[in-house]
Amino acid sequence: MNIQSVIQKAKRVFYASSSTLLLVPAVAVAQFEVPGDTGLNSTPIWELINNLMLWLLLLVGFIAVIGFAISGVLYLTAAGDEDRIGQAKRAMIASIIGVIVALLGLVILSAVNTFYGGETRF
Repeated sequence: MNIQSVIQKAKRVFYASSSTLLLVPAVAVAQFEVPGDTGLNSTPIWELINNLMLWLLLLVGFIAVIGFAISGVLYLTAAGDEDRIGQAKRAMIASIIGVIVALLGLVILSAVNTFYGGETRF
């Protein structure tokens, strides 16, 4: 398998899952009768979005830290091979960028949450 076929498969999975997620609210709206008191907590939509974004950012940060550890192992096992050292350096730079993106995401999420009057729990 070459990298292009893997990228194409990943794109197909992404598009299929995102289109499915877009259709889920349409199915939920198709109900005829809305029940009264369900006993569920009535959480505001902004809090749900905040929690979802927090989980996604934590996942991105976790994956970036794992990538950083893997790139460190690649660098240690390169044994002087310039190609493998270059590959390890590229992986390390990508992992550092991932950590920076995750941290910036937390800062942006906190700023937007504060702007809209929500509580910040970070």
